[in-house]
Amino acid sequence: MSRVLIVDDEKTIVKGLKFSLEREGYEVSTAYDGEEALKIFNEEKPDLIVLDLMLPGVDGFEVCRRIRKGSEVPIIMLTAKGEDIDKILGLELGADDYMTKPFNPRELVARVKAILRRSQTPTLDASNMQVIRLQDMQIDLFQHKVRVHDKDVDLTSKEFALLSLLASHPGRVFSREKLLEHVWGYDYYGDARTVDVHIRHLREKIEPDPSTPQLILTVWGAGYKFREGKNV
Repeated sequence: MSRVLIVDDEKTIVKGLKFSLEREGYEVSTAYDGEEALKIFNEEKPDLIVLDLMLPGVDGFEVCRRIRKGSEVPIIMLTAKGEDIDKILGLELGADDYMTKPFNPRELVARVKAILRRSQTPTLDASNMQVIRLQDMQIDLFQHKVRVHDKDVDLTSKEFALLSLLASHPGRVFSREKLLEHVWGYDYYGDARTVDVHIRHLREKIEPDPSTPQLILTVWGAGYKFREGKNV
C-alpha cells in the first residue's frame, strides 16, 4: 500500500484530499507547515508528496529543495494562479507535476495514481544495461548517470527519462503527447507545457548553447527529436 504525504496549511484542503486518497486505498500522512513536512518525510519515507507552495515558515520551494538533495520521491506541487510554473517544474525544484488551486480532488487522485504507477514500474534491469555515447556525452541507462565533457550532469528523474527516451531513438520525432505518455504515464492529465519546461531545462544542462540546441531538436508542429548520430 502506497503512502502519500499531504502538506498544506489549509485544513479543509488537507481533510478533503485525505478522505479522497484513503477511499482509494492509500495510506495518508498530513502536515501543515514545512518543518513538520520534512520531519514526517524523514521518518516515514512516503511514496509521493502533495506539497503546497505557500507554507508558513519553511515554504514549499525550500521543502522541495531539501528533499531533492537526497530523494527522487514524486512531488505534486499545489500552486495559486499566477505563480511561475517554470520555477516549480524546473531546474531548481524538480517537481514532477503541479495543480493550480482551486482544483478537482478527483483529478488530483488520478494524477497520484498515474505517477505512482509509473514510478513503481521497473523500466530497465541489468540484462538490458546500455550506455549511449554521442561525441562528448555519455548516458548510462542502467545507473541513470549522464556525463558531458567528462563531468557528471545532475538531472531530475523526469529530465533523465526524457533524455534517455529521445537518445535511445535518434531521429525519431516524439509529439508532446507521446512524451507525456511515455515519461509521465498513460493517465497523465497535465498539459503539453510540462514537456516544454522540462525540455528547456534539460537543454540548459546538456547543450553547449541552449539557445541553439544541437542535440534535442524541435520539430515545429510535431514535437521533439534527438539528433541522428552514430552511437559507439
